[in-house]
Amino acid sequence: MPTSESQKKASQKYINDKLDEIKLRVPKGEKDVIKEHAASRGESANEFIKRAIRETMERDKSKK
Repeated sequence: MPTSESQKKASQKYINDKLDEIKLRVPKGEKDVIKEHAASRGESANEFIKRAIRETMERDKSKK
């Protein structure tokens, strides 16, 4: 069943109100490597990248 226009609007409103975006550029071919690695751990590429950032920030805090 196709997504209704009202559902599309509601989804876009949620994204605009609740989320920020960061554009990430990687060398050609690396995107597929990241996606494959994330999938091997049962994550989306987005979930994997967010986890990697959180873990690195936490590790950096403990080094101070």
